[in-house]
Amino acid sequence: MNTATQSKVLVWDRLVRSTHWFTAFVVLANLIVLDAGEKPHRWLGYAACAAIALRTVWGVVGSRHARFADWFPTPGRLIAYVKLLLKGEEPRQLGHNPLGAVMMLLLWALVLSLGITGYMMGTDAYFGEEWLQELHELIADALWVALGLHVLGAAFESWRHKENLVASMINGRKRSE
Repeated sequence: MNTATQSKVLVWDRLVRSTHWFTAFVVLANLIVLDAGEKPHRWLGYAACAAIALRTVWGVVGSRHARFADWFPTPGRLIAYVKLLLKGEEPRQLGHNPLGAVMMLLLWALVLSLGITGYMMGTDAYFGEEWLQELHELIADALWVALGLHVLGAAFESWRHKENLVASMINGRKRSE
């Protein structure tokens, strides 16, 4: 069947898509545009953490493909997927594949770590601590690397399965199985 004539199903609900793009916008603004340590940088960092907290709750109570049960990368799922990927036989998945799920959790952990270290730098106990500032910068550098891998992974997956993942993260729809 031609992909143009295949039916589309809603995979990514509005909350999943909006938290994804909001967090992406905020992270890029903080990494590229805003001055580190200034109020807008701090408040947008906290807003990104709040979006991840909301998305985490949605991972328990949300729609099918938003739920952790649908995509959480258990060791068994991850090993089986990587073995198939290395053979070029990995299955297309409507929701996150196990490597995509690992990347998602890594991105969340990095953003939350930036929020925590950023908050700590503003407290009396840690204000001016050079090691904490260096850790914050190291985490930001790691986030850049992870973002690059995330974009490459999405591009690879789009090419491999002939499906525009960016479009599906905008409109929420993917071709049905």
